[in-house]
Amino acid sequence: LIISAVAMHQGIGDYNNRLESYKEQISQVEEGERRYMPEKPSILIIFQRMRGLMPFLGAILAIAMGFDLITREKESRSLKSLLSHPVYRDEIINGKALGGILALVFAVGIAFTILFAMLLLFSIVPDLGEFWRIILFGAVTVLCLLTYFSIALMASTSSENSGRSLMFAFVVLLILSFGVPMLGELVVKSAVGEPPERPEFQSPRVIDIEHPGEEYEEWERYRKELKAYNEKKWAIRDAFEVLSPDSNYGMVAVSLTDPYVTELHSGSWSSSHTLGETTSIQESLEKVWKSILALIILPVVFFAIAYVKFMRLDIR
Repeated sequence: LIISAVAMHQGIGDYNNRLESYKEQISQVEEGERRYMPEKPSILIIFQRMRGLMPFLGAILAIAMGFDLITREKESRSLKSLLSHPVYRDEIINGKALGGILALVFAVGIAFTILFAMLLLFSIVPDLGEFWRIILFGAVTVLCLLTYFSIALMASTSSENSGRSLMFAFVVLLILSFGVPMLGELVVKSAVGEPPERPEFQSPRVIDIEHPGEEYEEWERYRKELKAYNEKKWAIRDAFEVLSPDSNYGMVAVSLTDPYVTELHSGSWSSSHTLGETTSIQESLEKVWKSILALIILPVVFFAIAYVKFMRLDIR
């Protein structure tokens, strides 16, 4: 609810400002002062605000829901009493996981429902493309929260008490969110080195096609070297940050909430705001398929670890 309120407050203000600017530009076109039609602002601006808040506040919510699911039972000795009944161990851990998943789905669903209701109150109605982008963004948000929840559940099955479980969960979260990307940057610096040096002279504005000259050839060589350097740097960085839930979530969120994005890498993206030219939903998903796959695999891995640890847990 906090995320919805903040996103709505910031997003509506930004959307209204852009809408006023759009109306002014339309009036200028009608009066002949402008020769081209401006692009109408999208309500996806509102949901762009959520992508910065969700990795932080969402992680706190998900970890708070899962860090003591098992340790609380052990501390109160209710787990031993529960297992004395004809109940299988896998039913307990599966029930805990399913309950947490449904709670997170319900929380995200409520948050997005409130956002939709507020949009309708402000007479803002999304078109079909925006509607499906918002639905997919909500699904990806659930996957991100499930990753944090699975980390907390794994910590709860691996720790002796709730305090250690909470610390364990936050340590794993910090390693994946900050440690792995920082390690990736160190590897980039050692493996790729410094970027190529920019030519001292300015790029020529007028080029003779038959005789381009040494300055043009020098700039072309620099551009090729810079492109190769960036491609190698992005490949290494993406390989490391695919293990970071918030990096994956950020990339998918950017691709879904900004239909103008043409190129996307970890921590950076480029957009093309050519009138009428936007990426389709399929193209937006294709750009970040690795991040989507990682958001599916990571919670499965952590849930699997939690399952194995719980099945082998010695309860006395």
